[in-house]
Amino acid sequence: MIDQHPDATRFRLDIAYDGTDFKGWARQPGLRTVQGVLEDAIARLFGRRGDEPGLTVAGRTDAGVHATGQVAHIDLLERHVDALKRQRRRDAVPQSPGEVFTRRVDGVLGRRSDVVVTSASEAPAGFDARFSASWRRYEYRVADDVTGRNPLERNTIVWRPGVLDVDAMDAAARELVGLHDFGAYCKPREGATTIRTLQDFCWRRDDAGRVIAEVRADAFCHSMVRSLVGACVAVGEGRLSAAELVQIRDAAERTSSFTVMPAHGLTLVQVGYPEDDLLAARAELTKAKRTLD
Repeated sequence: MIDQHPDATRFRLDIAYDGTDFKGWARQPGLRTVQGVLEDAIARLFGRRGDEPGLTVAGRTDAGVHATGQVAHIDLLERHVDALKRQRRRDAVPQSPGEVFTRRVDGVLGRRSDVVVTSASEAPAGFDARFSASWRRYEYRVADDVTGRNPLERNTIVWRPGVLDVDAMDAAARELVGLHDFGAYCKPREGATTIRTLQDFCWRRDDAGRVIAEVRADAFCHSMVRSLVGACVAVGEGRLSAAELVQIRDAAERTSSFTVMPAHGLTLVQVGYPEDDLLAARAELTKAKRTLD
């Protein structure tokens, strides 16, 4: 069962942020984080009475990582929803409680905020932003000598000297797809599994010549995407082969054969969920211990 207060209404929030000046998603004492800034804004919105709801996120991003498609849920008590409905009745154009919430939270955050709630809506039964998710999709952006260095993109793209062999990187990435133990590409956490299903991993150049990785998995362990990207960059620079990346994966042990790439090139672009009637079942499946069977 999804843990939810019996008198609360669950809302889905879609969120975007520039991660440059955040110490990651998760609230930490004395540090500026996305969760902390958003929850403080929500507390101000509802009057700081001590019962303000907290956020549950689809995927905690690290310091410096950006998002255009982050998802979270929040359980609003009856008084919170009533406050949104009262605001709705004052509006010249009728708005749903989710629309009022979006507008008012972003009003608290300000027009130059580096985090924005792009939409909010009442969530379907069984929805859990974290456990109901079927997949997360990230993009990683690299510039090489084909693209050149653009100072306006310094916070969202990583520059590498030389010219990367994108075809070799793409071929190597596709060899890593599937259900595997990705311990060699994760920063270990005690008691946490490193078994994941890497659903899609590919590389391309966009029209401006930027080198773009698209990575999708059911979930990611700590620094997995940046490690996978770093390994493929090593292939693109001729320092590793596709076969060696597979050997590293199958060894399931951390290695110094490649460098984990910086956080600022990474963006969470989308979180996928099943049909509404499958949300609760998906959440229970996610909570089960992962195996390679």
